[in-house]
Amino acid sequence: MTDEVAARIDELRDELRAHDRAYYVDDAPTIPDVEYDALLAELGRLEAEHPELVADDSPTQRVGGGFVTTTFAPVTHRVPLMSLDNTFERDEFLGWAERVRRGLAGDGEAPPIRWACELKFDGLAVSIRYERGRYVQAATRGDGRVGEDVTANVATIADVPERLPDGAPEVLEVRGEIYLPVSEFDRINAAQDEAGKPRYVNPRNTAAGSLRQKDPRITAQRRLRLWTYQLGEVVGGEVPTSHSATLAWLAELGLPVNPLLTVVDDPEAAYAWIAEREGKRHDEDYETDGVVVKVDALAQRDRLGSTARAPRWAIAFKFPPEERTTLLHDIEISVGRTGRVTPFARLEPVFVGGSTVGVATLHNEDQVAVKDVRPGDTVIVRKAGDVIPEVVGPVLAGRDDATEPWAFPTVCPCPERSTLVRADGDANTYCVVPASSCPERRWQGIAHFASRGAMDIEGLGEQTVLALTRSGRVRHVGDLYSLTVDELLGYEGFAQLSAENLISAIDVSRSRPLPRLLFGLGIEHLGPTGAELLANRFRTLDGIAAATEEDVAAIDGVGPAIAASVARWFADDDHRATVSGLVEGGVRTDIVETDEVEPVLAGMSIVVTGALEGFSRDGAATAIKARGGKAPGSVSKKTTAVVVGDAPGAAKVTKAEEVGVPIIDEAAFVRLLESGELPASAERATD
Repeated sequence: MTDEVAARIDELRDELRAHDRAYYVDDAPTIPDVEYDALLAELGRLEAEHPELVADDSPTQRVGGGFVTTTFAPVTHRVPLMSLDNTFERDEFLGWAERVRRGLAGDGEAPPIRWACELKFDGLAVSIRYERGRYVQAATRGDGRVGEDVTANVATIADVPERLPDGAPEVLEVRGEIYLPVSEFDRINAAQDEAGKPRYVNPRNTAAGSLRQKDPRITAQRRLRLWTYQLGEVVGGEVPTSHSATLAWLAELGLPVNPLLTVVDDPEAAYAWIAEREGKRHDEDYETDGVVVKVDALAQRDRLGSTARAPRWAIAFKFPPEERTTLLHDIEISVGRTGRVTPFARLEPVFVGGSTVGVATLHNEDQVAVKDVRPGDTVIVRKAGDVIPEVVGPVLAGRDDATEPWAFPTVCPCPERSTLVRADGDANTYCVVPASSCPERRWQGIAHFASRGAMDIEGLGEQTVLALTRSGRVRHVGDLYSLTVDELLGYEGFAQLSAENLISAIDVSRSRPLPRLLFGLGIEHLGPTGAELLANRFRTLDGIAAATEEDVAAIDGVGPAIAASVARWFADDDHRATVSGLVEGGVRTDIVETDEVEPVLAGMSIVVTGALEGFSRDGAATAIKARGGKAPGSVSKKTTAVVVGDAPGAAKVTKAEEVGVPIIDEAAFVRLLESGELPASAERATD
């Protein structure tokens, strides 16, 4: 058994060293952090069980991967830069806090402990040195003892002062994290898209690559930022006695300190802050992957000491992973209601971002080509703040040399087998046959028409739409209004009551406001806001159909793309037949909502989490605010209700349950927007 354990330990060490080189030297990690942490934890567990097999050069005994490259001059850290131990679970975190308490108690009673909680930034650790108040040196973490001299590059960062104010210590070394703001990362990738170059994977890797440029002018173009959070060497100055006071002191010296810091008196309060920040992890313009909890009193830290690689007085609580690797089985295409053809990945199911993912978007032909993902690849899947998962890119180290780049299909899978078309200057590819001839376009268009953001036909879900369209009974939305209870009883899943309820819901939809009818028609580029503008201007569907492209484009807030799309839609014979079918079915086409929306949510605070069928994230927030409510990004005791869609944030739901905030679904949310009233079943829990 020992031989097997030793072999596994050697295997883990080799694998971790390879990943360390990819991460710290090449700035191109081959696996997400969560998978690396799992390998390191396994190695640590095996070494703890077999201490005779521990080696000084093991990844468990080193800081920062143990790599120092020769790209830049070496810098020896006067005070080593240590790593942090990680935890992922509440019980593990509380267990660490209890060990800290016992360590300070010794043989007696533990003194009061204050816990400083701060964000864990997803960037690049650096040490910055000032002598007599002047900036003289900056170095990367390296192996914790020796880093790389990046003085010239760090000097280009606007957050780094060249001089400190009078009264600064003779020598002041600060540790911090260099990061790339999310907005800047998006700007850089937009430029990559324009140039037809591959997109960068994430802000952390881009920041690391930017900092390690040989030409500081390139670094300056990337607009990197800095947060400082720790002291290194200090000579000739009086240092505050606590971590929180130290950060306040650094801020007074003009160094950038993140304002999101809290100091609490017990570990449970620290964990509550961790849960709160997890729910807000995408609220800021920088990436965070956890919270660092530290003993606040510096004297208590000295008593606790450190292991070979990490202090005993601090721990990093990591948020659930938003990136994982998995196998890409195949790349397929789907045809949407507008005819747009979208490639997507069939994946080996993997748990990421709070749910199991088996399908992920690839956006369009260009993105597949730029990412160069191929069936059979191991790929990185990411959810981040988005509900819809996407494939970030391949892990090239695991690619089979025999694979070929994926080619975008030239023929639609619909029965017409039409040639797919991509216009010059358009990133999207389309099936151009009428929706009546393409089953995929047809059923998706009808499902959109019935959705809550459009005609809100309760009970007409995707499976029912599929059954009705595949049987040939419903070929366009007007056919819905001639359905009968007896007909529905012939379809699987329908009994007398459910059939009657659906027919009743269809009947109610005949009187929906004109903007919702217009949006339900599925005209490309025309969203709810544009539909309201058109309805308010032309008052009836006939008026909109008769308007010229120029008439529509003249509306303030309606761009040329929407105007051209509306004109094309109403010029199509099939679409005019659809409108006639709606009129024959008794659907009103002349109802306009009033411009003023009643402030039915005044004084209410509504949090939305997960994907809603009838609202985008911004659309839901806009609807809440238009009715006088607030739409914050986190849950508190002041929250009126939490609206839960598909794949909601676990932290928000948990917090709502803990503080007794009502949790409602999308249907109740729609009724809340209309009436300002929560359903009786969603009364706030009492304390």
